[in-house]
Amino acid sequence: MANHASALKRARQNEKRSERNRAYRTRVRNMIKQVRQAIEAGDAEAAQSALSQAVPIIDKAAGKGIYHRKNAARKISRLSRQVSSL
Repeated sequence: MANHASALKRARQNEKRSERNRAYRTRVRNMIKQVRQAIEAGDAEAAQSALSQAVPIIDKAAGKGIYHRKNAARKISRLSRQVSSL
């Protein structure tokens, strides 16, 4: 465990940031799950609306550094391709 003030502060910051990142990552996963469920149900309209909600959330996560920008682009691309194939 950290013994001096700066290391203690750094540990507190890391804890807060990891909690925030975990919440955002969960949010992204849930949005992706909604899109996939709509695709499996064969509902093109619901899938399109879910995708339009998911894309900005995934982009924002990439902007915050939670996901790498290419990872986010890959997720969006794959979802978009699946939705457009309906």
